[in-house]
Amino acid sequence: MRIVTWNVWWRFEDPLRRRDAVLAVLRELEPDVVTLQEAWSDGGGDCLAGWLGAELGLRAEFAPYGEPDRWHGRAPAERAYDVGLAVLSRWPVRHREVAPLPAPGSTDDGRIALHTLIGTPTGDLPLFTTHLNSSPHESAVRCAQVRALGELVVRRGAGHAFPPVVTGDFNALPDADEMRLLGGIRTAPAAGRLLLLDAWEHYADPAAPDATWDAANPYVARGFPLSARIDYVLVGPPGPGRPGRVRTVRRAGDGPVDGVWPSDHAAVVADLHPDAVRP
Repeated sequence: MRIVTWNVWWRFEDPLRRRDAVLAVLRELEPDVVTLQEAWSDGGGDCLAGWLGAELGLRAEFAPYGEPDRWHGRAPAERAYDVGLAVLSRWPVRHREVAPLPAPGSTDDGRIALHTLIGTPTGDLPLFTTHLNSSPHESAVRCAQVRALGELVVRRGAGHAFPPVVTGDFNALPDADEMRLLGGIRTAPAAGRLLLLDAWEHYADPAAPDATWDAANPYVARGFPLSARIDYVLVGPPGPGRPGRVRTVRRAGDGPVDGVWPSDHAAVVADLHPDAVRP
């Protein structure tokens, strides 16, 4: 089972050419499940998730962020469009839930978490995706958001064939407080007995480049040129013999397609065992 997560940078910088580049990358990857951050929809026929799903033969779900005016202030010409999270799935979505994430005062730009329960041939996959606040100094806000996300994962992620899979753009380095809270190993967990494994930390090739926000990307280089891994696939422990163990993880979309960089982020691609395996 191939899972891809990708921040596709809303409608900045020639969105239609970038949309085509995103499609080209995903078509080559042949994913089973895709989670997107900063996807778009005009509430009618122009929906990035719906268009990608139709092109790739995947079902699509879209959930807008709660404060679109904050985003429209950054791109006034795009006021007709909502920005939000999306899930594309090869299999039926059996349940969907949107949870607002807390942020005080002026830091609130409507961040959410999207939960979908996907009915795979092996059993149900509890999937979660999110996009946390982005300012470097907002770690305390992100910690509060992670606690709310953790409550959702604890409430909806247990009792299924697959362990919970949590994806997204967390705008945080791997050793940040907010990521340690989600792991549940290096500090007290964000909620209950939550335990999530960073697929990259445990299963990636140590020699592989890991930055998903990469100064080699021209969109990044002209703004905040720090190379860092801030996008994640996190997986709960599957238990002996259960499906969901990570096989491989890598970057994708980390270069131009026909001269166009698809996004200011690289995607993360994780391959999971779709069936029960020996411990």
